[in-house]
Amino acid sequence: MIIVGPLSKVQPLVDAHGVRHVVTLLAPGTLHEPPTGIAADRHLKLYFHDIVQAMDGHTPPEPKDAERLIAFLADWDRKDPMLIHCWAGISRSTAAAYTALCMFRPEADEETLATELRAASPSATPNRLIVSLADEVLGRQGRMVKAIERIGRGADAFEGTPFVLRP
Repeated sequence: MIIVGPLSKVQPLVDAHGVRHVVTLLAPGTLHEPPTGIAADRHLKLYFHDIVQAMDGHTPPEPKDAERLIAFLADWDRKDPMLIHCWAGISRSTAAAYTALCMFRPEADEETLATELRAASPSATPNRLIVSLADEVLGRQGRMVKAIERIGRGADAFEGTPFVLRP
């Protein structure tokens, strides 16, 4: 099970679901406490801004970030729940969760998986740059990006409501 949510709900989600693996996607320099009960080798921390193109003073996600995310997901045995979170639980974390769905269900149609993501989270607005980088690493030939473009921007929200996906 993959739980997706905002930074403000990390520890309650870890505690409530028995999470043993965490992916943190935050802007560089964001102060945050690591969740208790998570071993260091089971906590991937990626730091970049939630942007979809280069901007002065901002750090974009890079191919190495997608590679690290996919390698971390590949090492997960899926026995214990994983939490994927970003600041608001809307963009970076939903892009990473969508990446996991595509990775763990390679035979599934990308649009079906994107529709599943939208059904689970009306506010999900996956970061297109993260999705495009993952699409390239997974060899999905642009289909992940097209599927996310088709579901469009999610409902306006200051913070996403935590949700669960089954990979």
